[in-house]
Amino acid sequence: MKKQKVTGIAIAMSLALGLAGSATFAQAQDMPSWCGPKKVSVALLDGFGGNGWRQITSAAAKQEAAKCPSVTEYLYSDAQGDVQKAIIDINTMAARGVDAIVVFPDAGPAVLPAITAAHRAGAVVVPYRQEVGGEEGVNYSKFIGASFVNDGVNFGNFIKREFPDGANILFLGGPAGNSVSLQELEGLNSVLGPEYVYVNPEPFHVTNWDPALTQQILSAEVVKQERIDVVLAEFGSALIGGLSAFGVNGKSIPAVVAEGGNVLSCYWEENKDANPDFKLFTVGAGIDNSRLAIRWAVALATGGTPPETTTYTSDVFEDSVTGDPNPVTCRPDLPGAVFLDAEMSGEDQAAVIQ
Repeated sequence: MKKQKVTGIAIAMSLALGLAGSATFAQAQDMPSWCGPKKVSVALLDGFGGNGWRQITSAAAKQEAAKCPSVTEYLYSDAQGDVQKAIIDINTMAARGVDAIVVFPDAGPAVLPAITAAHRAGAVVVPYRQEVGGEEGVNYSKFIGASFVNDGVNFGNFIKREFPDGANILFLGGPAGNSVSLQELEGLNSVLGPEYVYVNPEPFHVTNWDPALTQQILSAEVVKQERIDVVLAEFGSALIGGLSAFGVNGKSIPAVVAEGGNVLSCYWEENKDANPDFKLFTVGAGIDNSRLAIRWAVALATGGTPPETTTYTSDVFEDSVTGDPNPVTCRPDLPGAVFLDAEMSGEDQAAVIQ
């Protein structure tokens, strides 16, 4: 967001392996309110699990499920970016009788028929983060979103504060038409006026959140554009290879606004002195969005009390100018692909991805 891919249709995590030791699993008085009395099996299905961000997000979900002793079986599958495999994984879990299925639906509406079938077969089905269409209660139990509009507003407020007279913005988004980038753009445009000009193709540069493609696009834009004041990217860690193009072309790295990551923070620390325009503003990387999805799925399946919200909101994490709420935080002793805003410690994240 190195790789330790999980393959196969599903891997069952026993109480001893995936849900921690039964002796210390969870005492009744420590049970969260979303953990009800009914014993259930839970599955997390990733549309694509092959990068550090996804591996840590999945580990966070497993860690969250471990807080509820009513979860007696935990399963996981990685579709590895294959839409057909994602559909098969959902169908397989439903046929197996898994009680609660949490889905990161990278393929979007393409997996909605499978999600709908699993829901109608009686499983609690909770897609999260990526929209799939459909209707709650008809196609799935609950959709757990993230406030990417809020991220856009936070990005816009920083840009407006640092460039009150306007700025040239290069927006490096994800796949074409993805809801994350479009919602962030909505938040940006609610704050910024016409004096803030996007120098990318409308509505954003399509990078597919791929570091190699991001580097290629950013390097080309550094040459093409006379002035870039702000580089905006959801996947901030993907910028590292391309930011060096500014120095190669005799320019300072400009302000960067993005989801945070240890590799980006350490890159700033190493390069800030040689790049006077290099300001860094980050929001949380959304690792714990999976925890909210697990809480909802477990609550609905076990008879617990559901969380109060269905929307995960990432807070502002770093601001190199004000240091509020945090200065840029680099942990050179940890891998680049850890996210220090997450509930899971950096050390535990490192163990997941190594």
